[in-house]
Amino acid sequence: MLKPSLFACACAALFLSHEAHGQAGAQEALPLADYSLEQLSSIVVTSVSRQPGRLASAPASLYVISGADIARSGATSLPEALRLAPNLQVALAGGREYAISARGFSSQLANKLLVLVDGRSVYSPLFSGVFWESLDLALADVERIEVSSGPGGTIWGTNAVNGVINIITRSAADTQGGLVQGYGGKRENGVVARYGSRLGTGAWVRAWAKRDHADAPAADGFATGNGSTARRQAGFRLDWGVDDRSLTLSGDVYQGALRASRSESRVDFSGGNLGARYDSRLGEDTALRLQAWFDQSRRDQFGVGRHHLDTAELEAQFATPLGEGHALTWGGGYRHGRDRFRNGPVLQFAPNRRTLRWTNLFAQDEVTLAPRLRATAGLRLELNDYTGTEVLPNLRLAWEAAPGAMLWAAASRTVRAPARIDRDLRLADPASHGERYLVVESPEMDSETAKVFELGWRAQPTPALSWSATLFYSDYARLRTLEPQAGGPATFRNLGHGRARGIELWGSWQAARGWRLLAGGVWQDIDTGVASSSLDASARTGLATNDPRHFWNLRSAHDILPGLTADFLLRRVARLPQPAVPGYHELDARLAWQAGPELELALAGRNLLHARHPEFGTAGMRQLAERSVFASASLRF
Repeated sequence: MLKPSLFACACAALFLSHEAHGQAGAQEALPLADYSLEQLSSIVVTSVSRQPGRLASAPASLYVISGADIARSGATSLPEALRLAPNLQVALAGGREYAISARGFSSQLANKLLVLVDGRSVYSPLFSGVFWESLDLALADVERIEVSSGPGGTIWGTNAVNGVINIITRSAADTQGGLVQGYGGKRENGVVARYGSRLGTGAWVRAWAKRDHADAPAADGFATGNGSTARRQAGFRLDWGVDDRSLTLSGDVYQGALRASRSESRVDFSGGNLGARYDSRLGEDTALRLQAWFDQSRRDQFGVGRHHLDTAELEAQFATPLGEGHALTWGGGYRHGRDRFRNGPVLQFAPNRRTLRWTNLFAQDEVTLAPRLRATAGLRLELNDYTGTEVLPNLRLAWEAAPGAMLWAAASRTVRAPARIDRDLRLADPASHGERYLVVESPEMDSETAKVFELGWRAQPTPALSWSATLFYSDYARLRTLEPQAGGPATFRNLGHGRARGIELWGSWQAARGWRLLAGGVWQDIDTGVASSSLDASARTGLATNDPRHFWNLRSAHDILPGLTADFLLRRVARLPQPAVPGYHELDARLAWQAGPELELALAGRNLLHARHPEFGTAGMRQLAERSVFASASLRF
């Protein structure tokens, strides 16, 4: 079963309907369990304001997965690394395909979560989501992943409705020397090679390559897996900096395939990107950033269709003081996309070729109202070809109630603009041989909107304990529905509405020297409905959203002895309502031994409590997450 393949798009439319090398940076060299809480809360983040700031001072529901977290988890892919974030629901749907969401509306075609890599948006305008099997990196090069649940539209634009995942890679200066990592088990194996070098005064470069292969887990009713996923990828990064100026060039290319062993289904995907970022300090409190990138992606599912997308973007951003107590960030950007789809016998787009343009202007001002009280007000105007100008405002207040304790509140309006699947999709009736359509173009499909209110508390009551809590309420309007027409095919409309409310909690406790415990989870209530005039059949299928009432995790990071570490991740996900998926507990573990100054050996296991269990999908069709054990080795030189 190949999801979220192009065929899955059609179905959804129809039913919707330890230590690092001595040359590495200081952050890489310090094991997670030896970070002080002060160091953890002082991690610099950029997802809330586009400007560097302390995590402890960020007025948002923001969780940071560090590079040390990822290394100690044993994760071999980005989605598995994202399981470390307690504010994300991550469900395996098959092979390397996942349903990932924040604050509800989970599906393989999740369209309300924006994903960035070093500031480059990787969402697909085909359906406003991410093909997770196509997105990968050398995880050893990831500095941190900032997971912000809640709206980020003012800063990052439309589709940042329920959250933003911002993946930030290390500077080439922090990845000098060589690294070879390999892992292997019964169903998956892979290898990564990287080398970094200094080019001259202020200039560093690294190059890397990665190959991995994973057999798909077993599907319901089958004893063995159904196919495999294979990927090859290579990339580079160059960093140059002198005085108050810096330049970064980066890029990668990839190729992969999803193959099913019991059918003719096959998906080939490939692509590449090239980006440049220039930063300049123009004054004591004034900074300029220019960023440009080009991305090309190809996806071909035999017998279904072929999708080609070329995207280019240019952004400018300024940070400057604006009088006493004001810190203003403003800028704008332009993105241009050429989207082409070779229509298949069932899944079609009209037109099959479209030029897409997005233009934006934004401004956000942080105002110091009193010594311990800050307000942040922002506004973004974004123009797209489908719905014209969208207005995305945001207001946040932060009060330092006591040293190490902050109360914050936020109100935002955000939107999800239509994607091609919303406006241009045609779905032919297979029985009619192309003469009759079940779904046709939907020119009346408008943007989905959400008004979001948040109240949060972040505190470090003792040197050994820190925690964060966020209450949220989201009111959704104009949600997508699939409306049949009298005597004709169905079209997409905006006759749905919804409400999401809940609480997000997480904390960290230094139980002893070299031993840290981390816990967190989400308790939520997601309700959706349709207008009385709606005839939407998709409201009964649950394909648009399928969310647990709660999910949580408990993590232990323990430096048992010098050179010997043990990590455990216990997670719980409540049942999914429709399609029904039983709730489950599961355990991941990793034991690592620093065999020498440059060599680390590890043994890791996933899903250790059950031989196999479902996480997402319809009974009889879904693939199952299976118990797996694999060994890994990491050599630095």
